[in-house]
Amino acid sequence: MVGKITRAYEREVKEGDVKMASPKFGMSILFFFLCISFCSSTDQSFQQCFSSHLPPSNITYDVIFTQNSSQYSSILQSSIRNLRFSNASKPRYLVTPYNEDHIQATIICSKEHHMHVRVRSGGHDYEGLSYISDVPFIVIDLFHIRSVMVDIKNEYAWVGAGATLGELYYSISAKSNVHGFPAGSCPTVGVGGHISGGGFGTIFRKYGLAADNVIDAKMIDVNGNVLDRKSMGEDLFWAIRGGGGASFGVIFSWKLKLVRVPPTVTVFKTVKSLEQGATKLVQKWQNIAYKFHHDLFVHAVIQVTNPNSNQNPTVQVSFDCLFLGTTERLLSSIQRSFPELGVTQENCTEMSWIQSVLYFAGYSIAESADVLLNRTTQSTQSFKGKSDYVKEAIPKTGLEGLFKMVVEEETSVLILTPYGGRMKQIKSSATPFPYRSEYLYGIQYMISWDVAEETGKRIGWMRRLYKYMEPYVSTAPRAAYFNYRDLDLGRNSYPNTSYVESSEWGLKYFNHNFNRLVRVKTLADPHNFFWNEQSIPVLRLE
Repeated sequence: MVGKITRAYEREVKEGDVKMASPKFGMSILFFFLCISFCSSTDQSFQQCFSSHLPPSNITYDVIFTQNSSQYSSILQSSIRNLRFSNASKPRYLVTPYNEDHIQATIICSKEHHMHVRVRSGGHDYEGLSYISDVPFIVIDLFHIRSVMVDIKNEYAWVGAGATLGELYYSISAKSNVHGFPAGSCPTVGVGGHISGGGFGTIFRKYGLAADNVIDAKMIDVNGNVLDRKSMGEDLFWAIRGGGGASFGVIFSWKLKLVRVPPTVTVFKTVKSLEQGATKLVQKWQNIAYKFHHDLFVHAVIQVTNPNSNQNPTVQVSFDCLFLGTTERLLSSIQRSFPELGVTQENCTEMSWIQSVLYFAGYSIAESADVLLNRTTQSTQSFKGKSDYVKEAIPKTGLEGLFKMVVEEETSVLILTPYGGRMKQIKSSATPFPYRSEYLYGIQYMISWDVAEETGKRIGWMRRLYKYMEPYVSTAPRAAYFNYRDLDLGRNSYPNTSYVESSEWGLKYFNHNFNRLVRVKTLADPHNFFWNEQSIPVLRLE
């Protein structure tokens, strides 16, 4: 079988065929009424199929919601974080499972009814691929599967894939003030998607990615089987830890290794405008931030500020720090390595690790950690994101040109995240996430807007910025972060997706790990049931 896959891989690379599917639909009044009748019949058929694959004792009410259900709209909208997709194509059904039996039945019946499956845990997919599609589909929304079981004695946690990072952090802090987990800063991000795409945050220089700290997982495969690490095998277990779990099945639970954090951590923020020397500070930051001790994390946030109505907008850079230790230890390090920042004891605040989670999420550290349990925060804006990785420091002229472009759009934000530390020690093939030792920092580009009519203009600016940065970032491939999904990089055709077509975006996200992901996908889901616009492709075996 492996030999066939290898030969198929070679053939697809040679052929380079790409087939596009662009069906066109028309609908007469008569057809409209026939469709209503057909849809009603299909709804009953799907629900009957679903019930028939459940044990007699399992609940079936409040699990499947059709487009005619009174709760359908509120459930669908509850986790749409990007208003750019609020009016996009909608799923035929919303399935909100309470247990693995419901997921198994959904997969089996979706196959029987020729519908694709999208899986949503937090709804933060930058291109909305967890809840929109151009082909008939259903959404499995995992928000009921969000229990968190923390075992402090053995330093691990089992967490449902529908839990948010905030719920995970809260549950850990409720059991211990000296344990944490290395994942992202946004508390409403779903655990399932975050971990399966890699997952980094303020302590990843000390402990690695979220995916690097996964011990076990439970998932439902394309045949409806429940798998754990032992039964899925090490190849599939490798693939779901950074390669995008939705390509391989429905992951519903993760076993995570907890990490030890000190009882006291320290934060500071220093903000400088261009007129205050921000350009020189970014130049220096590029060359030293990745070399800092792994206890020290300092990222740079670039955005536009307008000091007052009498002055033109300018760029400001915020240097935000988390240090795993006391102020005294932090100052001895930062004043020696980066004295230009001018950090003093007055700039620093000591707190617990869970308070630092609140701080980086934009909350007051005086607030109760209960605020992390709020998963219903609604976005009121549309946005577009992109990403890059930097191997060599951008020269002064490159930064100056970048800042000129940034000041054109007042809602633009760039976040520069330093690598090094533990990330430098982990092999690039350890998980599908490949960007480790050779990289100084990563960049997230973001722009947001309120009015739908501005979409073309804002996205156009983002693409021009991305083009401008081309000479200054990684090449062959130009690296990108899978969790900052970007369909501009390429998308799969439906129903015939070729390796060559998918490699346009796949190599950017996964570099040399992409080929292994393709081989794993071909074995785990040979008929490509778990397809989406950027799912791992299947090699043809004919």
